Order: sequence, then structure tokens, then C-alpha cells
Amino acid sequence: MTEPHVLETREALERAIRVERSALAQDLVGLSEAQWAKASLCERWTVEEVVAHLTAGARTSFGRWLLSMLAARFDSGLHNDRRLAQHRGATPEETLRRFREVVAGPAGPTGHTAAWLGEIVVHSEDIRRPLGLVRTPPVATTTAVARFFAGRDFTVSSNTAIAGLRVEATDGPFSTGSGDLLRGPTLSLVMGMAGRAAACEDLEGDGVAVLRARLRSGGGAN
Repeated sequence: MTEPHVLETREALERAIRVERSALAQDLVGLSEAQWAKASLCERWTVEEVVAHLTAGARTSFGRWLLSMLAARFDSGLHNDRRLAQHRGATPEETLRRFREVVAGPAGPTGHTAAWLGEIVVHSEDIRRPLGLVRTPPVATTTAVARFFAGRDFTVSSNTAIAGLRVEATDGPFSTGSGDLLRGPTLSLVMGMAGRAAACEDLEGDGVAVLRARLRSGGGAN
């Protein structure tokens, strides 16, 4: 029997990506200039820049991604900044239009579909939280991302962030590890693993202090 709250196939993960992109696009309609320019949780990027980054990810093929990384000498920050600038519009409205065009587009430049689901889940929260917008993705969606993040360091040091901790979701089946307890909503656990210190406000257990210290010393979020 299939375990509840599990996205088992690539097709299911891709559908979830489209759902989250569409939900974000709807939330972005009608933002003021000040809101578009507001700092996101993704540190040096504004709301508009995060949206442009998401568009770039959906529009960049593996070949173009590899060439861009080579040109940036595998400096992911430089690579991301260049692709972001390419896909940002002349106005926020243009940036939103370009993002809406990729809602049904490819998951991302590589076959790590769960990672690209994490990309839209995390960056959507990067945008929503500073703007006071609230959306909790389906538990199946956040659980798939949490499991991927807990299993390895990919674009973020997610596995490293929770090493030696017992991590438990309060709203779904996700759990992993042993040690000091880190407990809370799956979305908040995902955000914590992605390097967002703000997520610690939603978590409980002795593991919160451990995670917070690691994020404080671990540098910027991607």
C-alpha cells in the first residue's frame, strides 16, 4: 500500500512544481513597487530578483546550465546572478509575465526533480514571508522536499544542517536522524535545512539552538 503523503514518481513531482509555481504567480499579482523591491529571505536578492531566478531555472537547459557554470568557473553565485539578470524584465510586471510563461515549463536543468520542487517551495517562502503572505503547500509536497534535503547536500547544505539531530514533522510523516530533537511543521523544517534562520522561530526542541548556531556560522542561503 502506498504511504500517505508521498510523491512517488517524477510525474507527480513535476505536477507539484506546476502547482507551486501557479500559486506563487497568483500571489504576485498586484504587488506594489515597494513590495517587489523588498528584501527576500534569500539575503541579497529582492522579491523581484528571486522571481527572475525561478524563471531562469525553468528556462535553462542542461547544456546551457553547464556552459554557464563553466563560464562562471563553477561559482554558483556568479552563475545565478548572470542568469537572473538575463531573465529579469525591464519592470516587475515584465518579470512576472516571464515567470508566468514558465509555470508549465520544465522542472529544471537537471533530472533532480525533487531538488527543483525544493527550489520553488523554498523560494516561494523566501518571497511570501517578508511580504506577510501565507501559503502552506500540501504535506506531500513538503515531505518530498524534506526527504530529498535530508538525504544529501545539493544546492544547499541541507543534510549537513541537521547532522546529529532527530528531526520530526508535526504535520506529516517526515522524520529522520537521532540526537537532539528538532520538531515542527514540515515547511519550516525544509526552510531550516535550506539555511533560512527565520524558520527556527517555528521549531521546537533542543535541536533548534544547534540548527540556529549552524546557520549563523554557515554563510548565506541560496
